[in-house]
Amino acid sequence: MQRSGDEAAKAYPAVKIERSFEATLADKSVEVVVVSTPNETHFALAKQALEAGKHVVIDKPFAATSAEALELGRLAKSKGLLAIPFHNRRWDGDFLTVKKLLHENAVGRLVTFESHFDRFRPVPRENTWKEASNPANGMLFDLGPHLVDQALALFGAPDAIAASVRADRDETAIEDAFDITLHYKGANGKGLLAHCRTSYLACLNAPRFLLHGTAGSFEKHGLDPQEPTLVGGAKVPMLGSPEVWLQEKEAAWGKLTTAPVPSDPAMLVERQVKTELGDYRGFYANVRDAVLGTSPLAVTAEDGYRVTKLLEMARESSAKGCTLKVEF
Repeated sequence: MQRSGDEAAKAYPAVKIERSFEATLADKSVEVVVVSTPNETHFALAKQALEAGKHVVIDKPFAATSAEALELGRLAKSKGLLAIPFHNRRWDGDFLTVKKLLHENAVGRLVTFESHFDRFRPVPRENTWKEASNPANGMLFDLGPHLVDQALALFGAPDAIAASVRADRDETAIEDAFDITLHYKGANGKGLLAHCRTSYLACLNAPRFLLHGTAGSFEKHGLDPQEPTLVGGAKVPMLGSPEVWLQEKEAAWGKLTTAPVPSDPAMLVERQVKTELGDYRGFYANVRDAVLGTSPLAVTAEDGYRVTKLLEMARESSAKGCTLKVEF
């Protein structure tokens, strides 16, 4: 759907382009609606789509409040439909690499996990809703959903949360920085701290991922290359094609440093770790299979609710200056 202009029709000449949301919902051939509009509109449009009998994929944030997220999930369930958060970064190559290393126990018992998504934008962009003052905007609800969802996908629900949510730039109408720490008790009192961090004043970016454990550490710099490649107009091969989609360059691979002999911590072994193949097509392949009933949904409305709830709690923790117990 494109309300005005003809860019969509030129890009996809064989596709029917609607001029209104109502016309899109009235089209019985449409089974899934994707909501990729400004954040504050996600709930109302997603609710309208569900009430029209459509499955819905909702760009992050899933909703502006946990109450709205809960309502969308309940509405979808009552109608036998799917409300799906677009948490596509579970299909990032670097995240899949971290997931594999944790499965292999490569750093031993994990003690700290850091996930950064930094940018350098000291002056707010003009004429964009993303810089407008609204609780649904800002970095907490822009990049926060990706970072928190990845942590939940790896470690499950935390026991507690502590956060600092800030406006660091000299002039800004939004929250442009945050530090969120998720506390996990672990077995035998040996817990894990998962840090999710973003800054708009990071001229030198921190590692995208940094893991420390009892047997070693893993460090990965740089962002998954899929988004900039897609924005650059790259042609994506069909899913199932023998053509490899975007293997990350070797220079960007992460580094695993381990101590083979714990009693001799000075003897360290370093090696590069090839980045797993990231593939956002996997998200929509799963949506397709879930709609057809041939596969369980990978990212659920419950996931969207939990992420939104934790982002709300991050604001509360920051305002109160305290650690909060997490209960869903």
